[in-house]
Amino acid sequence: MTAAAAARILPPANGKVVAAAGPADAAGLTSDVAGQRLKKFGANAMPDTSVHPLRMALEKFWAPVPWMLEAAIGLELALGKYIEAAIIAALLVFNAALGLFQESRAQATLTALKSRLALSASVRRDGAWKTVPATDLVPGDVIKLSLGGVVAADARLSGGEVLLDQSMLTGESVPIEAGPGVQTFAGALVRRGEAVAAVTATGARTKFGRTAELVRTAYVVSSQQKAVLCVVRNLALFNGCVIVMLVAYAWFLRMPTGDIVPLVLTAVLASIPVALPATFTLASALGARALARQNVLPTRLSAVDEAATMEVLCADKTGTLTQNALTVTTVHALSGFDEAHVLALAALASSDGGQDPVDGAIRAAASARAVSDAPTLIKFVPFDPATKMSEATARLSGGETQRVVKGAYAAVIGLAQACPAAAGPSGELEAKGFRVLAVAAGPPGAMKLAGLIALSDPPRGDSAALVSQLQALGVRTVMVTGDAPATAAIVAQEVGLRGAICPPGPVPDSVHPAQFAVFAGVLPEDKYKLVKAFQKGGHTVGMCGDGANDAPALRQAQIGIAVSTATDVAKSAAGMVLTKPGLAGIVAAVKEGRITFQRILSYTLNSITKKSVQVLFLAVGLVMTGHAILTPLLMVLIMITGDFLGMSLTTDNVRPAPLPNAWRIGDLSIAGVVLGICQLAFSTGVLALGVYRMRLGAEAIQTLTFVTIVFGNQATTYTNRGRPRLWSTRPSIWLIMSSVADILVASTLATRGIAMAPLPFLVVASVLAAAIAFTFLLELVKVPVFHRLRIA
Repeated sequence: MTAAAAARILPPANGKVVAAAGPADAAGLTSDVAGQRLKKFGANAMPDTSVHPLRMALEKFWAPVPWMLEAAIGLELALGKYIEAAIIAALLVFNAALGLFQESRAQATLTALKSRLALSASVRRDGAWKTVPATDLVPGDVIKLSLGGVVAADARLSGGEVLLDQSMLTGESVPIEAGPGVQTFAGALVRRGEAVAAVTATGARTKFGRTAELVRTAYVVSSQQKAVLCVVRNLALFNGCVIVMLVAYAWFLRMPTGDIVPLVLTAVLASIPVALPATFTLASALGARALARQNVLPTRLSAVDEAATMEVLCADKTGTLTQNALTVTTVHALSGFDEAHVLALAALASSDGGQDPVDGAIRAAASARAVSDAPTLIKFVPFDPATKMSEATARLSGGETQRVVKGAYAAVIGLAQACPAAAGPSGELEAKGFRVLAVAAGPPGAMKLAGLIALSDPPRGDSAALVSQLQALGVRTVMVTGDAPATAAIVAQEVGLRGAICPPGPVPDSVHPAQFAVFAGVLPEDKYKLVKAFQKGGHTVGMCGDGANDAPALRQAQIGIAVSTATDVAKSAAGMVLTKPGLAGIVAAVKEGRITFQRILSYTLNSITKKSVQVLFLAVGLVMTGHAILTPLLMVLIMITGDFLGMSLTTDNVRPAPLPNAWRIGDLSIAGVVLGICQLAFSTGVLALGVYRMRLGAEAIQTLTFVTIVFGNQATTYTNRGRPRLWSTRPSIWLIMSSVADILVASTLATRGIAMAPLPFLVVASVLAAAIAFTFLLELVKVPVFHRLRIA
């Protein structure tokens, strides 16, 4: 390449490299120049941003709940309580191991993006054509685009004609005819023809690369993460204040430091919702397992319960709401012809076995409506982008020879006899967003217009049902597509999307889902921005798509859903993948997500109730007895029997909400504290009997406190799970079994004196009976409180 030609390749202000095509470019670059540019621009690949596995593991120990457990381990070790420290450490590792199950999918998405790019490319170097690794391409290279190949970099065509399928990048369902001067992008597929092009951008600067960067940077904090943080924060603030007052009162009583430190450690352990993150994970995993049986594969567990809170679903058109397969929609036969013969003639002028989707659709339609007297093909001339037609020579049954032409309406009518009756139908079909082809046949020089064929990408059979069912569930569906507004409007009407169409152009920053039903002509960046705009308005957003152009939005949405025919890029970016054709899995995901949400809600409410009362009970006990009423070991046993056996709530029978759920932590906290105060009254009453009536010793008081908390927690578990009434739904077998195990373990330890002072069996049985009675009394308080706070 000459110096003058090389000088024409200049990086503009936005960083995109544009090559100006000229005669000197035909020779391509020299190896030396290519090497220099490779050093300057880097390899034609996306940078590796993988996270080291060790770092991913360590991050699971860096969060509010792990911090509290780590602090407790430190205090246990300082006191020489190695067994207790080991137990807490095991709980910490258990939480981290479950958390690792939800490792990030961003790296998998980038890997899939890389795999979509061509592995090698035909490039002109040193005046000769060579095959080189696609990673070696540089801006200014001259490359060859051939049938069936993948475009290896962004490039501008300088010669030849090709049919390019860019649907995975642009969302346009119909391949485009590309000739000199047309810009194409890395990842596009060559469906027909051959061309030469000059590379304009490589690596991260390509359109494909910018999509990958959007995927890498896309991030939204899940409502699950927010809920955990809010619960832990509220409990930490509340219990922190109580612990400070507890220490101050102990100091006022002049308790020895050796007694105060275990008291503080017990209070810290009592305030940690140790199994809360693990329960979120387990409930989501069980929901994912149920969805897998319904042909939905969650790739991020958080997406399961996020589906419960989804308020708006952004659905891609091409390949999602539609089949991404051109079909013959309408055949308009003109005078002297019928629809079947129009299709038969068009099939003669269509390639057989090629990759052209238009020809394939016409041949499929013709074979379904075959005619017995169809002409016999003599010669076929493939589609010529210059004339915008393909043609055939055929022999009629009588032996006459005729010419058949199929192509753009404006091109075909110039070869046929005037037909005023065709203009109106052609305009009407084009106005509806269809691709319209004209077919003419007859002796050369005297051809007649046979008819018009309209093609479109039809909606899936279940798209309208999806929109209707989601609407009944309180979820609004909006269409987001890179296709033209006219085409999008037709599909929207067919699937039942009613509403305005957003004017073409940049997506407004403050757009609301109710404003528009269709967003057409949008780029991948626009889909991503639209999802962020809805999220900025406080909405939980779902995104359903199938192509690489959908990947950034799929990643940014709280719940990204890839259809079964989606590219690897879309599947790895999504939080859920439909493994069976159709969209029924989306409705299944919403329903199962709401079941999972209710189970998590029960456990969260139960955690708030228990953790808000236990530290207060320690303070009341200190006031009543003048000493600690629990030891750190007994508190660890309560954590194991209560918190972890309580995870059986993730299998409970629940009623899903009819409308989208929402995490209202403030209301949950109020309800939990109210029920916690009731449990505190019950526990204080039992303790008062043990202290003042039974005159139990200090160690027996600790055992009584242990069984009182365990049995009281069982009471609140059943009142919290029963919404609106205790008996509204039958408890699951796992919940019943865990309750029996909890009661048996606590009763055995207390009566046998294992790890604590023994209590008479009659005393333990009496506390259990009192807890059962307390359950029904608590129900009288719960019902009006839950009704007032709209907890259901």
